[in-house]
Parts: sequence; structure tokens; C-alpha cells
Amino acid sequence: MCGIAGFISNNNNNLELSQAESIQKHRGPDASGCLYLQVGDWHIGLAHQRLSIIDLSDAGNQPMAAADGQSWIIYNGEVYNYLEIRAELEQAGLQFHSTSDTEVILAALQYWGPEKALPKFNGMWAFAYLDGPHNRLILSRDRVGVKPLYYFFSERQLYFASEIKTILTMVGGRFSLNYQVIGKYLLQSLLETDNQTFFAGIAKVPAAHLVEIDLASPSLSLTFKPYWRLHFAEPPNDAGEGILKEVQDLFFDAVRLRLRSDVPLGILLSGGVDSSAIAVAMQQVLGPGANLNLLSAVSRDHRFDESQYIDIVARRLDQPVHKVMLDFQPSQAFDYLEKVCWFNDEPVYSFAVVSQYLLMQKAKELGITVVLSGQGGDELLCGYKKYLGFYIQSLLRQGHIPTALKTFWSFWRQDTVLGQFSIMEAKRYLPSFLRPQELNIAGEKLKDFQPEILGLSNNMTLQERQALDYQRFSIPILTHFEDRMSMAWARELREPFLDYRLIEKIIPLPPRYKLRHGWTKYIFRQAMAPFLPPEITWRKDKQGFVNPQSEWLKHELRPGVLDYFGQDSLMFKLGLVNHDNLRQKYRAYCQQSALKGNIWLIDIFNPLALEIWLRKFHDFIQL
Repeated sequence: MCGIAGFISNNNNNLELSQAESIQKHRGPDASGCLYLQVGDWHIGLAHQRLSIIDLSDAGNQPMAAADGQSWIIYNGEVYNYLEIRAELEQAGLQFHSTSDTEVILAALQYWGPEKALPKFNGMWAFAYLDGPHNRLILSRDRVGVKPLYYFFSERQLYFASEIKTILTMVGGRFSLNYQVIGKYLLQSLLETDNQTFFAGIAKVPAAHLVEIDLASPSLSLTFKPYWRLHFAEPPNDAGEGILKEVQDLFFDAVRLRLRSDVPLGILLSGGVDSSAIAVAMQQVLGPGANLNLLSAVSRDHRFDESQYIDIVARRLDQPVHKVMLDFQPSQAFDYLEKVCWFNDEPVYSFAVVSQYLLMQKAKELGITVVLSGQGGDELLCGYKKYLGFYIQSLLRQGHIPTALKTFWSFWRQDTVLGQFSIMEAKRYLPSFLRPQELNIAGEKLKDFQPEILGLSNNMTLQERQALDYQRFSIPILTHFEDRMSMAWARELREPFLDYRLIEKIIPLPPRYKLRHGWTKYIFRQAMAPFLPPEITWRKDKQGFVNPQSEWLKHELRPGVLDYFGQDSLMFKLGLVNHDNLRQKYRAYCQQSALKGNIWLIDIFNPLALEIWLRKFHDFIQL
């Protein structure tokens, strides 16, 4: 992974591009380069900060020119099937001068054109492609939007970059806040639900799209073109065994492709079925003697620690585990939150982001450059508790009452999901008349806020609701913070569960393949049962990378929280939060028993992180 930045302008903005280089240096410390061109009336600047992963030689440096010198690319990410694409291009007569995947991507874009090349790519990417023969600049992001790309646009200027802070620096001045985005975060704990950002005027290039800018035109305009959509086609009723084998094969191949690297690899291991499955697949591909570099976050508090399951997997693999103990002091907690909010470009949603930051720091200390992650497995396989509720709701709507009762009873008997139900977490998915009454902390500036509907809408299938989590409500924020925390330490994260082939195969499957016999992720558990210890395959509880943050906010961190919630805080001055209601809500939260009550820890954490973010980005905000 790397950093990219650029501009199109009727003026020469070389200074802004050099500033962008310094802002994004953490994304690519191995090499950097700038290119300045003029196409017609337009000045164009392209900058790249390289983290070397494949072909570590200078031949992989960017900006990179095509063989004929007419086209250029700056590219962030990995197209994992670049070897297969290269072979196809070589059969067509093309020659290559390096082993870099960037050279392959550039050749594919030039040979087939972006519209035909992009559907062939399997990976994560954000790039700017200057198509010289056709006088156009193409911006694009991968199907799920793993790699970031932001832009600021006016009729005579376009700035784009991997990070928001880079655009803020290049454009200069102060930006108005986007109150709708702030409202979603503060009141619904939602981030990255659309292409807007916290700054009005700065937007994201949409996932699964290319954006075309015509450089022959006297004024700039953006044309957005989708190149991929998820389609829903159910398999035959008798496809059970065949689907199981296909899911297994696709998963192992998704892991295999993501092991292509010229630098050391590792994996984030939580002890859950998703990350454990990736670990065993890695060993199957690399061989029993390979060092898998297992990385895990653990806690001294047994209520939140998963060492038991992590150690079970490690013993099965006969591998050591590099553990990061989450035992930093309260004073450090706020320092870490300031750091991660800066790297994240937005307020973070929990201390889990700090855990990720510390794990990536550990990876750097160990010399592990590429790390595999299990993100996406829950959305793909209905791993979250909410999906059971959505499924039963859809069955009742369709009049399938016996099936709904049978499903409920199977989960009750297995004691898997129902025992973990929490009204604190579930309330945002409920219709307003079923939600518990609570204080509204919204300030005057959020009076026009329009909330998102997060439940199962009328006539919506469970599969369509899963797709929404991939496109809007879950995956975008998870990939956002994984990108920022890994890039803070110049590490690359890869997510096998976000392979588009798995998405196309599993999300359209009927719910019975995912929620069955009292188990979530049923088809995947069956597929991985021959490879995993049964304690992992059929593990009933679910945590992930957790920490005792709910208790920290009530006790160890309370003095600091009260300081951030002081009368002079920016969120109150800017009219974003009601001071009295927030303080009252925090007092009520501190009186709740652990994991009980109606106030979720996120209800307190989000305004805290918002205030920290406002202070870090104060110089860019129109007050």
C-alpha cells in the first residue's frame, strides 16, 4: 500500500503537491516521486509515496509511465491476480521490464481500457490513470472501497489524495462541517455511510466506480461510471454439498492470492473462527514450516481476554503468538485517542481502533510488512447478532411462522446468540416506538439531522440487508480505520473475506446456509471444520479484538472524560452537542452495572472522540 495525491488546475500548483508529499509520508516511506505535466490548458500534478511490497527495486517506483510514454499511473493497493493478468497480456504480445504489479495494472488499463480492465482485477486499489491518447484522467477505487481516495472539486480545480488531511493542506483555508455526517456519527454511531466526509466539499470517489475527467474540455467535470454491481441469484435447492465445497475452495484461493508478497507476512488472530480460518489456510498454502507471524491483542482482565482461544489455534498450528497487552494507563488512553483520530481523519468509534494501532506498531517492530485480517467475515456470513433478528423478522413478514419459531428455538437451545442480546446495542436497529427513552444530546446545529433506517425495511430480504452492510453501514468504516491504522506504521492489511468472488457467491445465498441449527456462519463453519479445532469451529461466544473500554469510561478515564466534556469544549461552542444533556447522560452511564442498562458505551465514547477530533483538526474548521 502507498499514498497518492494529485491535482488538475488552470494554475501550476507544484507547492501544494510537495506539501501533500510530506503529509502522507507515513503511507510510503520507501520511495516518493512527483510528476508535472500539461495537457491542453490544464496543469496536472501526480505524487506517490511508496511502500514496497512487490518488486522492491526502483523499477516499481511511481509515478510510472507506460511503455510508449503517453500514459501514467499513481496507484495504491494490490491487484492480487496480477500474475494471471500479466500472463494474459503476454499472450497478447506485450512485454514487461519488471516484476511489479503496477506495471501490469498500467499495461492492462492501456491495452483493454479502464472500462474492460477493471472487472478483471481482484484486489484493493485506488489509482489515478492519466490516459494520454484519450486526453482524460481516470480515478478509480476497488469494488468494496478498501483503499481510500478523496477529492475536492471546482470548475477550475480538482484535488485528490489518499487522506483527507492531505486535501485540507493542499487546498488551504478552513472548511465548514458537514452536520449530517456528524449527526450520523454522534446519534447513530455511523461512519462512512455514503461518499460525504466530515468536511463539506470533500468527498470520496465511490467504491466500484471509475471517475472520468475530460482534459480536452475548457471546464472540469466529473463523470461517474460503475463497473461492478452485486447481483442476487439463488442457487438450486439441491446445491448444498456443491456450495459447501465451492465456498471452501474460494476461501482458500482468496487467502492464497493474498499471500503474494516480496516482504514478510503475518496475520491478526483473535481466536474467532474467521481469523483462525485464515491462519490455517495460510499454513495449508505456505507449508507447515512457514512462520505465520501470529499477532493478537490480549487483556489482563479475564472478562475481555481471548487468550484461551488464541492459544488453542496457536497449538494447532505449532506457532508462537506475538501478543500485545492492552494495559496502557488512563493518561496514555487519551494520548492514543489523539493519535488515532489524527491518522483516521475522522473521530474513531471505539478503543478497538487503538488496539489496531498498537498491533500495527508491533508488526513494524517485528518487521512484518503485510498482515492478513478477518474483516468482512461477519457481514458475509451473518455473524452479528442483528442478522438473526432480521432473519426472524423477514420470516414473520412472509408468514413463515413455524420456520421463525423453529429458528428461534434452535438458537435458544444452542445458547449461541440469544444469550448475548443487549438492548444497548440493539436499540439503533429498532423502530422508534420500541426504543428505550433517553436524553437527546444533539445540539442546535443538528436540528435538521435525518437519521438512517438501520433495520430491515419493508420488502427487504436478509441478503439485501447484508449487501447494505458491505456497501454502507459496516465494511466502509472497518476498512477505513484498518487502512489508517496500518498506514500509520507503513503496514499493509489484506482481507480475504472481501474477495469479490466470495461476496458474489455467499451474500446471495438464502439465509438457511448462514443461520442454521442454532449457529451463525453455518456453511463456513462446516467448510472449515476439517481444518480447525472444534473449540474454534463451534465456539459460541463472539468478541473479536476487545478491551474493557466500557469500564474504563466509568472509572479510570472518568476525570479525563469530564475534562473533555467541560463547558468550553468545541462540540458545545459549535452547537453540535447539548452540554447539560450529555453530562447528565454520562452520570447515568457511570451508575449502570457492567454490560447492563440502556446507555451503550458508544453513546459516551462518540462525543468524547468527536471533541478530540475537533481539537486535532481545529485549524481546518470554519468556526
